[in-house]
Amino acid sequence: MLAGAGAMPAAMPALAAPRRAAPPERASRAALPLVVLDPGHGGADPGAVGQAGTLEKRVVLAVAQELRRRLEAGGRVRVALTRNRDVFVPLAERVAIARRQEAALFLSIHADSAPPGHGAQGRDAPRGASIYTLAETASDPFSAALARRENMADQAGGLRLPSVPPDVQRILLSLMRAETRQSSERLARQTMQAMAGDLPLLSNPHRRAGFVVLKAPDVPSALVEIGFLSHPADEALLNRPAWRARVADSLADGVHAFVGRRVAT
Repeated sequence: MLAGAGAMPAAMPALAAPRRAAPPERASRAALPLVVLDPGHGGADPGAVGQAGTLEKRVVLAVAQELRRRLEAGGRVRVALTRNRDVFVPLAERVAIARRQEAALFLSIHADSAPPGHGAQGRDAPRGASIYTLAETASDPFSAALARRENMADQAGGLRLPSVPPDVQRILLSLMRAETRQSSERLARQTMQAMAGDLPLLSNPHRRAGFVVLKAPDVPSALVEIGFLSHPADEALLNRPAWRARVADSLADGVHAFVGRRVAT
């Protein structure tokens, strides 16, 4: 220290690093609509089993993962899966996942088999893709049988309605359900149009039944059957990665058509 120099001043406190705003692409991505994909079954519940031993739970998970990759690559939506591995998720929880995250749409993916007593088995069994929306009364006995077999428990509660008298809440809930069903019907139509000409379709491919996973009153929902494992031709196709990629392409087109109009309106 130099003679006569005073004591060295105390060290200046370090300046706090300036906060950085989230990158524009991250901020804009957070604003994208959320699509929840629901691969059916899982864990101890294999779903349908084909004549060659194909398990529905594995096929639909593979298609859902393929579809997620396509949707994320498109950059127009965010994507979440109700399951991303071989685990069992209760039906009510599948619906709750979509509702908690305020999803723009919920698409449940299945590859079922014809219910006993509703069509022949093997090469004479029903085949082709189809799509279902919610109805208290099924559009046909086949759809009713599928819904009964899939359903395990109903989903209720959890709506965030404003603090208003009960009669007003009932009106709001009724309006919400009506709007959601209209959107669900549009989702089904646009997805079916995307599949038509690209995939074999079941006769009268847009059907209606009381599937539990379609009962969210505030999330447009549809259940797509990508084929029937009870038909050997469908089972063989669904075991081919190239065919599952083709299915994912069609479903991605349907989702993009729905979300594009939703954003525009």
